[in-house]
Amino acid sequence: MGSRLRRDRPLQNPIVRAPPRRAREFRCAARERGRTHVDTKKTGLVSSPALSPSYLPRDPRMPFSGKVVIVTGGSGSIGRATAALFAQRGARVLIADLADSGLQVAEELTAQGHDVVFRHADVSAEGDVAACVREALDRWQRLDVIVPNAGIGGRGAADELELQDWQRVLDVNLTSVFLCIKHSVPVMRQSRGGAIVITGSVMGLVAPFHALAYATTKGAIVNLTRAAAIDHAADNIRVNAVCPGHLESPTSIGGSAARAVDQRGLIERYPLRRLGRPQDVAHAIAFLASEEASFITGTSLVVDGGYSAQ
Repeated sequence: MGSRLRRDRPLQNPIVRAPPRRAREFRCAARERGRTHVDTKKTGLVSSPALSPSYLPRDPRMPFSGKVVIVTGGSGSIGRATAALFAQRGARVLIADLADSGLQVAEELTAQGHDVVFRHADVSAEGDVAACVREALDRWQRLDVIVPNAGIGGRGAADELELQDWQRVLDVNLTSVFLCIKHSVPVMRQSRGGAIVITGSVMGLVAPFHALAYATTKGAIVNLTRAAAIDHAADNIRVNAVCPGHLESPTSIGGSAARAVDQRGLIERYPLRRLGRPQDVAHAIAFLASEEASFITGTSLVVDGGYSAQ
């Protein structure tokens, strides 16, 4: 006869570290206390970041449920796509824009059942930025993510630019980012963390022709991101940026024949043989703002189809 299975010792599974019931009880207790460190003496469990509250399972379809997000420049292509994606993933969103078309974006998302509001704001004005943060607090009592996305273009070499044109590009593209960080950090610090994701540009990594002011601001954003990330890491506030390449636009899709030819020539400069879409950038922003990127800070994520890799 074959050997009989001994029943005087329990079967052991080397993969299981704790009984399921005990693990569930521990996770519930950790969630209630907001603990980020595992007390191995009390629990008998191995300390692991996978058991910390920020890693507790969420509905994968709604990873930003209960989160509050501010998106500046929300009426533009990237801002609109970003606000929509955060809203669709459960966030409550405040859209800030100088253009009143941002109100239409908010109304469309609200009609779909999302909690989205619009605030008219000039993000180069400190009072307007502070008011946006204050409204988010008054309405939802928290701020988890801010996306300084507002920006304007600026053509011309140094000898072709008027000082006021140079200054306007710096105010909108760079000073506004500083103001968003300045006024969001104290709120996030009180909440023990947050995420700031800045919209830069591939033109901050390579030198474009006849776009001195724009390229200067986008290049500065790359290092501003690093500096701010170091400054606020101790407060669990992560600061990152995205650097998009050229994007499709309505004019490039259904515009004039001359415009279409120009776009075809531009596409040929991209290894992936297409231009970016606003949704490509929005998904990168959402990733950097999510818990999946909890160990990423100070980086500029390039979203350019290989343009800058050549």
